[in-house]
Order: sequence, then C-alpha cells, then structure tokens
Amino acid sequence: MKRNSLIVLLMVLLISIFIVGCGEDKPKVNVYNWGDYIDIDVLDQFEEEYGIKVVYDTFATNEDLYVKILQGGSNYDVVFPSDYMIERMIKEELLVKINKNNVANIKKVGDQFLNHSYDPNNEYSVPYMWGTVGIIYNTAMLDDYPESWADLWDEKYKGQIIMYNSQRDALAVGLRKLGYSLNSRDERELEEAKVELIKQKPLVYAYMGDEIKDAMISGEAAIAVVYSGDAVYMKWQNPDLEYIIPSEGTNLWFDAMVIPNNAQNKDAAEKFIDFMTRPDIAAKNAEYIGYSSPIPEAVALLDKEVQSDPVAYPSDEDIKNTEVFNDVIDVIHIYDRIWTEIMSAE
Repeated sequence: MKRNSLIVLLMVLLISIFIVGCGEDKPKVNVYNWGDYIDIDVLDQFEEEYGIKVVYDTFATNEDLYVKILQGGSNYDVVFPSDYMIERMIKEELLVKINKNNVANIKKVGDQFLNHSYDPNNEYSVPYMWGTVGIIYNTAMLDDYPESWADLWDEKYKGQIIMYNSQRDALAVGLRKLGYSLNSRDERELEEAKVELIKQKPLVYAYMGDEIKDAMISGEAAIAVVYSGDAVYMKWQNPDLEYIIPSEGTNLWFDAMVIPNNAQNKDAAEKFIDFMTRPDIAAKNAEYIGYSSPIPEAVALLDKEVQSDPVAYPSDEDIKNTEVFNDVIDVIHIYDRIWTEIMSAE
C-alpha cells in the first residue's frame, strides 16, 4: 500500500510539473492601453478562446506611450495611441503594417471612421474608440452654465474649473478660444494661446488626468474639460452632470490599435486586434467604459438609451465644427516650451 501510494504521489507530482511547464510555454500577447479603457473580462475571454495569455499594461498620455516605444525596450505587441501619435509613429517607422487577412473584422468598422489623414488607408491601425472633447458641468453647483471655451475664463467660475494636464488638449482649448486651428504651427498663435492659458490659471482648481472623473462625480469641482466617453461614465454616476461641445468647435479624436515594429508576436497581435473589433466584444467594451464604438453592429447591441445619447453618438450636425489632431512634431519644441512656461507660471 505504501509503495502504491508513493507511485500515485509521484504521478501527481509529474503531472503538476507538466502542467506548470505547459503554462510557461503558453504564447502571450503584450498589450499597452490607456488606463480604465477596457472591460478586463474580455481579456479573460480572449485567453480562453485563443489559448494566448494577455500581459496587460497601461499608460496615461500619448507622449508616455511614444517614449516607451521609441526606447524600444518594452516589446509590446499591441498599443492604443491616438490619431496624431499614430501619424508620428508611422512617419518614424515605429509601426508595422497589419495583415488585414488576419483582421477580417476591420470590415465591421463604419466607413466614416476609416481612411483618416493619420493613416489614409488604415494600413497600420484599426479604430478602437472615438469621441469629442468638451465641457462637463454640475447643474446643482452652478446658476449659469458654460456654453463656450471662452466661459472658462469667466471670473464667476473661479476655483471651480478642472483643466486637462495634457499639452495638446489644454493648448487646444486656448487655440480654439482664439479661433485658431488645433493644429497650429504658427508660433505667434501658440504664444497667444499661452498668454490666455496663463491668464486662466488663477481660475483653475486643478490640472488633472484620469482623476477628473472622480472629482466631477463627487462634486469636488463644478466644471471640467473632458473626453466625451468619460463624460458618459460621469453622467451615469452623477445625474447632475451635463456635457456640451463648446460653440467655438472642438477636437474630434480617434484611438486605434497598432503593432509596434519590435513586437514579439505579430500573429497574436493580429488575433487580439481582430477579437477586439468583433461586434460583441466591441459592444462589451463600449458598455463598460462609456466610450463610443466605431462599429455599427456593436452600437446596435447597446441599450437604446445609449444609442440615442448625443454625448456618446453625436449627430453629423453636432460635429461639423470639429478638427482631428495632426502630428506637430516639426514644431514640438515650441509646444514643449510653451507648455512648460504655462505650467511654471505663477
């Protein structure tokens, strides 16, 4: 009996070692995405369906992502940059072309979300989410509501305004207030926007990133510059919040999935991108994070209330006065200097 027990024990041990060994050999895909920008359950579903382990990491800004990829030490297989950063990464040959035969679900993406200037033939990117930048405000905390970017310079809102701690997004507000392009390369125009943003600083409660959501939901401030997808989520949590696209117009943005040129597993990357573009998965993500899907079949799976929400899915009329960010790497030294001067101003 002792001998039989020992044999059984050895067999269990060998099986355990085999299972662990197999687990170590399991293929993996390294994914780098924005914070709070996915339903984590879909990662488990991908692993279950494909037998590929997802190693998941997050970043806070496009610039953080860019530096990480430029340094070349990360070995990410799929990353999620925004429009202008995709344009830059293509120019600098930091991305590889996607084999669309392996990403059949790209055909599910709406035509209006394809072939934009940052990747004219969608050779390098597959759209993930889209939206606008606008103003969210708390109707219970204000007597008069903002309607324009210029209103963020009104003394009556002093100490109640949250601005994005983001070079492009903050400068875009100053540029649009002045009637200039969000993609201005004119140093004089950028200097004028700097002056405006420095004038505004005494009215600003804080410059924030992802923390804006909690701050606005809790009533820590009354007004904030936000992405439309975050606005949808905030409105779910606090019905006193409302979102507007300012009268001067705004940024229309796109985030997409791309494959860095140092990816270790391009095959797994394309499987992951195809999976994320599948309507049921895209709907699950959109429902969880509140952002807008570029896949009509996914939108059709959402609650009717969400489908008809003009914050999440604005009409063509709503977004007629919008502009997509372009890469401004040729004048980035001016942007960097001006942003540093704004942040260091008293």
